Amino acid sequence: MRAARLIKMVLLLQSRPSMTAAELARELEVSERTVTRDAQALSEAGVPVYADRGRTGGYRLVGGYRTRLTGLARGEAEALFLSGVPGALREMGLQDTASAARLKVSAALLPSLRDAPRTAAQRFHLDAPNWFCEVPAPELLPTVADAVWDDRRVVARYRRGATEVERELEPYGLVLKAGVWYLCARVPGHGTFRVYRVDRFALVGAGTERFERDPEFDLPAFWEERAEQFARSILRTEVVVRLSPEGMRALPHAVDPVAAREALAEAAGADGEGGGDGWVTVTLPVESEEVARTQLTALGPEAEVLAPASLREWFAAQAVRLALLYGPERSA
Repeated sequence: MRAARLIKMVLLLQSRPSMTAAELARELEVSERTVTRDAQALSEAGVPVYADRGRTGGYRLVGGYRTRLTGLARGEAEALFLSGVPGALREMGLQDTASAARLKVSAALLPSLRDAPRTAAQRFHLDAPNWFCEVPAPELLPTVADAVWDDRRVVARYRRGATEVERELEPYGLVLKAGVWYLCARVPGHGTFRVYRVDRFALVGAGTERFERDPEFDLPAFWEERAEQFARSILRTEVVVRLSPEGMRALPHAVDPVAAREALAEAAGADGEGGGDGWVTVTLPVESEEVARTQLTALGPEAEVLAPASLREWFAAQAVRLALLYGPERSA
């Protein structure tokens, strides 16, 4: 265990100019005192670890020291070959680059690990787009991806409805969500980050001017927060629904799952009326009445719409139509 930790410490210091004891402790999941002891052990073993004193001090390797302790275990090698998303790499124009990198890594593996690419590929495959949804790759995606990799500013024309707006952007990162590509970018001079659908760019021109990335920007955290904000922003209408126990179980599969869980948590409790014991009344945020029609129809007789009145009337009319379609006189 300690040997693996010492190797990881050397590799961390090899990849960065300097690291504080606190940073190493966080990466290695140990105390700062343990970091101090490990650094001493490495120094005694001949690894030139140097400790700078003072407020801005830290640990570093002296004289460009490089270790050859880079052997991969089988699990590590297989995980490495799982990290690529073939379709996404192809759409960004990086397929050849990724293929060359995988070949180089494969050639460097021990003979006993040469089958890692095949064993990983035969066990896990990522198919990102939704079912029944073929989204073509945006034509300008490779240009945008190049700018993201190089931290180069771009001038873009973006379609908003029937109009186009021109923006100078600092492209920070790309996100592939359900087969759709999004660009997370910042307008120079503004501190806020925005999200753009790549397929709505009419033109992207990447110049030579580079921008300095905000070191505090965290793409996964930003996307998670923005995605949640977006999901909540479109839920502008509320409906009141009574649900059977089966309806409660099915609700998160029919509507926004977060909204469903919150509505069920705030439910008034079982009211025992009209549908058998265990029915509850919930107030559910939805995108619109039209969307609610499709979503709540999936629950069938396990849900009764109470409000708004217009939605309840719509379901009542549908119930009459269904009764006419499936009544005994139709089957006779």
